Amino acid sequence: MSTGQVSFGRFVADAAAAGRLVVQPRMGFSDLRRMRAGLERTRFAAATTVGTVTIDSYTRVGAYAAARRALAEGTPLNGYPIVAYPQETTRALFDGVRDDTFPVQVRHGSSRPESIIRALTAAGLDATEGGPVSYCLPYGRTPLRESVRHWARGCELLAERAPGTAHVESFGGCLLGQLCPPGLLVAISLLEVLFFARHGIGSVSLSYAQQTNPDQDAEAVRALRRLAGEFLPAHVDRHVVLYTYMGVFPTTVGGARRLLEASARLAVRAGAQRLIVKTSAEAHRIPTVEENVRALETAAATAGTTDTGGPEVPDTGVYAEARALVEAVLDLHAEPGRALHAAFRRGLLDVPYCLHPDNAGQSRSWIDDAGWLRWSAVGGMPIRAAAPGDRPAMTSTRLLAALHTVARRYDH
Repeated sequence: MSTGQVSFGRFVADAAAAGRLVVQPRMGFSDLRRMRAGLERTRFAAATTVGTVTIDSYTRVGAYAAARRALAEGTPLNGYPIVAYPQETTRALFDGVRDDTFPVQVRHGSSRPESIIRALTAAGLDATEGGPVSYCLPYGRTPLRESVRHWARGCELLAERAPGTAHVESFGGCLLGQLCPPGLLVAISLLEVLFFARHGIGSVSLSYAQQTNPDQDAEAVRALRRLAGEFLPAHVDRHVVLYTYMGVFPTTVGGARRLLEASARLAVRAGAQRLIVKTSAEAHRIPTVEENVRALETAAATAGTTDTGGPEVPDTGVYAEARALVEAVLDLHAEPGRALHAAFRRGLLDVPYCLHPDNAGQSRSWIDDAGWLRWSAVGGMPIRAAAPGDRPAMTSTRLLAALHTVARRYDH
């Protein structure tokens, strides 16, 4: 069901070739006029942009009847209920706004994405994001084996219904938003896009979320780009997307702006081609359209005054750690989905502070005095933790302080 329009991946590649960072909001409304206004304002912002339709919580968990009931009752939702609206309504939403100069991505959070993918492709769209791990472990209790099965079918559906243009972005670089050392984020992002490619997706993006130290983050993004070149088949189009910090956000307007600007500089410096922004309202409420546009334009302006490349950063082992994890997983099975499930079952992948039943829960991390994320315990993962004398015990007080490290730094 391809529309013949430029693909999401091709648009980003063309922008990168022209030296422009693509910026994107995290935006979704159930009110049609507001959603349309958000798309239009994003398109005509003073930036190189792509559009976003973020799905509501009911639709994410498959509660479609509840979403329809909310629409019927006029109850606002925290996103666009793409399955509840008629196909014609969603098609009309994009008519005259989505074209070769403005692709749109659907973002959702579901471990069972098939109905969402059917709805978005029926509306003429071909780009989404998520993954069998990254949209399972942080968000609920869906068994990982089920998520892998649903995501395999979802990728195959998208590839079948949008041949030649289907694009999927891994959310793997954003697990839990914070306190996950970069090596694991890089590894899971790469493993998820290998999974997408195995199930027919020819255009992918690898994600990484800004963490607690810009040098460590630059090293991680460069490691992600390097590993993508080494492991992904040559025919698979790919780019790297950076997320402005996904954890506890600064509460002041100035602090939020400074953090956003830092993420834009990081994206340019490390070679990411797309940036997903956050706004000054993140710590308080769902942002307005105007706040999203302001964030897009701030990020674009900052990127435009940042030199590419930037200073060299030391090799602290992020690449080697990520590669060790990827190789350990791929050694388990030739099919990436089965390998991912087996890896979590054996504890070869273990997300710190993640309470999902399929996560071993033996890994722990901390932020050192220089702001670098370090492993204090690695459980069964084939990587090293810091020496016992170098790491503090993680108490509830220290954990709370760690969660607020970035917000405190940028607010003050």
